[in-house]
Amino acid sequence: MNIGKAKCPNCARDMTVARLVCDDCNIRIEAMFEMPALAKLSPEDQLFVTAFVHSHGSIKQMEKFFRVSYPTVKNRLASISSQLDPIGELDDKQIDSAQYEKILDRLSTGEISVDEAIDRFGT
Repeated sequence: MNIGKAKCPNCARDMTVARLVCDDCNIRIEAMFEMPALAKLSPEDQLFVTAFVHSHGSIKQMEKFFRVSYPTVKNRLASISSQLDPIGELDDKQIDSAQYEKILDRLSTGEISVDEAIDRFGT
């Protein structure tokens, strides 16, 4: 089950993440947590975004991988983009391309998380 899309079995509204647990030391944190935008995507859309990042944004590679046409890839990206409104706020902020590349490189190597990358885009 995609936790970002979990629905209440009683009222069918979206459920909220309320507990984080460390498997190693058993520390538990209970609060109302906002789901990251990417986690709210369906599993299929998460796979699509992952493939897009791994293909370095190559629509041609996406066409081959998913065996779909160019317009299908573009439409899917537009649909996913419309679901990522919090990230859309970055369009209004200026960031120099060298800094942008550094952040993306660190994200791709796992040095920073998606949330950290988004925070750094905002600075």
